[in-house]
Amino acid sequence: MRRKDREMGVEFGLEVIDRSDFGVLSLVDLQGQVYSVPLSIARDGMRLYFHSARSGFKNTLLKEGKKVRIVFVSDVRVPDLFENSQLDQVLAEEKGMEMLGSKVFTTEFASAIVTGKVAFEESEEGKLRGLRAICEKFVPGKMAYFEAAASNALSITSVYSIDIEEITAKRKKFDSMGEEMKFQRME
Repeated sequence: MRRKDREMGVEFGLEVIDRSDFGVLSLVDLQGQVYSVPLSIARDGMRLYFHSARSGFKNTLLKEGKKVRIVFVSDVRVPDLFENSQLDQVLAEEKGMEMLGSKVFTTEFASAIVTGKVAFEESEEGKLRGLRAICEKFVPGKMAYFEAAASNALSITSVYSIDIEEITAKRKKFDSMGEEMKFQRME
């Protein structure tokens, strides 16, 4: 990672996965082209789960043991650290233009990139574990209906898992004083 000052630890990366609404899974297709697809992905320990229909291009590509990379991004926002009157004053300063780019025209974010191998969950137990993780993340208030929905979904749904082999995480965030929080500093 080029920006070591923004690098975060494994636990932070796992939290990014948990906070992300989706992850973008990428792999190489049969013609050697990069194929990427956004997915609703849930985590159970160091294993990720997602589901799909039983047929289609994505399923053709997701062979057992295929190496993939997934990108997650959370906590995205444009910081609003200055009033316009403050920015007028900054422009008059010699280093004002540099500050505009680094603190005004920028984005705060947290990201995680995971590398691992895809496994097709063939057993009913594996499928249910994956579907449960997904539903607990995305519809936790409806878990009383999970068994009924899952019994219907098992025959028409493919469930995949990815054991996390490597995870890197990165963050850009400003503290309450408008200073970037670097080198894993937390508020």
